[in-house]
Amino acid sequence: MTTELNPEDIEFQLLVEGIYCRYGYDFRNYAPASLKRRIRRFLHVEGLPTISALQDRILHDQDCIKRLLLSLTVNTTAMFRDPGFYIAFREQVVPILRTYPFIRIWHAGCSTGQEVYSMAILLQEAGIYHRCRIYGTDANEQVLQTARTGIYPYKQMQEYTRLYLKAGGQRSFSEYYTANHGSAIFHPSLREHIVFGQHNLVTDRSFNEFNVIICRNVLIYFNQTLQNQVHGLFYNSLCNFGILGLGKQETIRFTAYEGCYEALVSAEKLYRRCN
Repeated sequence: MTTELNPEDIEFQLLVEGIYCRYGYDFRNYAPASLKRRIRRFLHVEGLPTISALQDRILHDQDCIKRLLLSLTVNTTAMFRDPGFYIAFREQVVPILRTYPFIRIWHAGCSTGQEVYSMAILLQEAGIYHRCRIYGTDANEQVLQTARTGIYPYKQMQEYTRLYLKAGGQRSFSEYYTANHGSAIFHPSLREHIVFGQHNLVTDRSFNEFNVIICRNVLIYFNQTLQNQVHGLFYNSLCNFGILGLGKQETIRFTAYEGCYEALVSAEKLYRRCN
């Protein structure tokens, strides 16, 4: 028995296959509802009537695929987003990290880097940043270029200050950046132990062993097959008793790796590898 697909579903499948065959970006196991929503939005922006028209443009216009990738990859982020996560990290994870001589942290899917800088600030305030190396990775090179600069719109600083204080910040947030012509330039000392690099969670392998892996609000865009694949990547990249931090809407439960972790702070989705 075959399942009848409507024309848009067929166009959608052909598009993601075409992107994979032409450029190697694999969206085949992304959650379809979310991906279709973002493709429809891109159609509107590009002024195209159908997904088939988009496929034709994508296959022949490399500038168009760059715009599409920026639209499809989720780049919503903020400094100290979900402050409770950072409070839990300060109280429950930092004491563990203090026992390590050197600490490797991987921020997977870091987008424009605000949460990576947030972690650098937290670790500075905890007095252990000099022993840390933070790897901030994303599949999209364009957003990483912003992350490397550490420059963000100044108008966002009021909101970031509010989140920083809710997250248990210990200083004046303005100490961490310099205002310049509408931008906030974060101090170079925050970047001293950060390495930003391109890494695709869908197609790339592990590149180190980490004490902490943080991947928040990325897995929700993957289907169960891809979530299991990425959890396998994280499990194989964490050292024994390493820490995994996920987003509010994400969980290790119902994955193939559920039994490999114990909850460290359930409400904040902080887990510890236990085998």
